[in-house]
Amino acid sequence: MKIIAVGRNYADHIEELKNERPTEPVIFSKPETALLKGNEDFYLPDFSQDVHHEVELVVRISKIGKNIDEKFAHKYYQEVALGIDFTARDVQSKLKAKGLPWELAKAFDGSAPVSSFVPKEQFESLNQLEFDLSVNGEIRQSGNTSMMLYSIDYLIAFISQYFTLKVGDLIFTGTPKGVAAVQAGDELVARLAGQEMLRFFVK
Repeated sequence: MKIIAVGRNYADHIEELKNERPTEPVIFSKPETALLKGNEDFYLPDFSQDVHHEVELVVRISKIGKNIDEKFAHKYYQEVALGIDFTARDVQSKLKAKGLPWELAKAFDGSAPVSSFVPKEQFESLNQLEFDLSVNGEIRQSGNTSMMLYSIDYLIAFISQYFTLKVGDLIFTGTPKGVAAVQAGDELVARLAGQEMLRFFVK
């Protein structure tokens, strides 16, 4: 199982971090050890003083595929979830300044909490899905998949040109604006179309 993540897929998030708008999807990966399931607590890493939350829609691949045509991409996933792409922003800033990969800031152990998955048929349209993240009862991030620069199906087609997608692979599809630092003791709650998907604490 691999975790493939998409950066800079929401224009408002690009703007808030003053990043350049991409001409194609920005892709990075996380190892299996980044996965955090079952609402387990998230432990702040010792190497960062500025860990940010980034809530995202997550797609789980349901059959093997390579060089998938965008018009057939919907056949390669049946379930969606919400996840958090925890990012050590101070570490990432140093890496970006040197033109280095982001993995140390994005792929550390426990950096990818993921909720349980629900059937995509539960939703009228995956291209109009609302989701949000609250920290200590206050909404920090609120997004809609209609705001994505690159749709789910486009992302699957694009990624499959480079990596063979296998059953169980996860795709994090990008985060809207509102990312901010988390502190020990914070309670995070993520909702998809009004349904609570994640609830856990930062330690």
